[in-house]
Amino acid sequence: MLTLYLIAFLTLIVTSLIMILSSILSKKTVMDREKMSPFECGFDPQASARLPFSLRFFLIAVIFLIFDVEITLLLPLASVSPFTNIFSWSLSGLFFLIILLAGLYYEWYKGALEWSN
Repeated sequence: MLTLYLIAFLTLIVTSLIMILSSILSKKTVMDREKMSPFECGFDPQASARLPFSLRFFLIAVIFLIFDVEITLLLPLASVSPFTNIFSWSLSGLFFLIILLAGLYYEWYKGALEWSN
């Protein structure tokens, strides 16, 4: 048991040292105007390189990722059906689908799924 604690402590120390060292080495020390400006083949920039990003598109992408991960978690439920009790299998699947549909209804109610105002 003591060995397990020692290994966990050493792992924590080593990872902390690696994170601190990488943070120190990755700092930019020289902030030059030329290096901070956008590069356009040697010409002066025509416009700002920072274009506004649609927040609605970002929210739709995040919602898609959330529901995609939930469906990915739901897929293995079909493969364990022969090895489990049918009642517990259907109850856990139904519970998971209810949570998924409640989230979808909430996003729909809040208007996050609307493309236009």
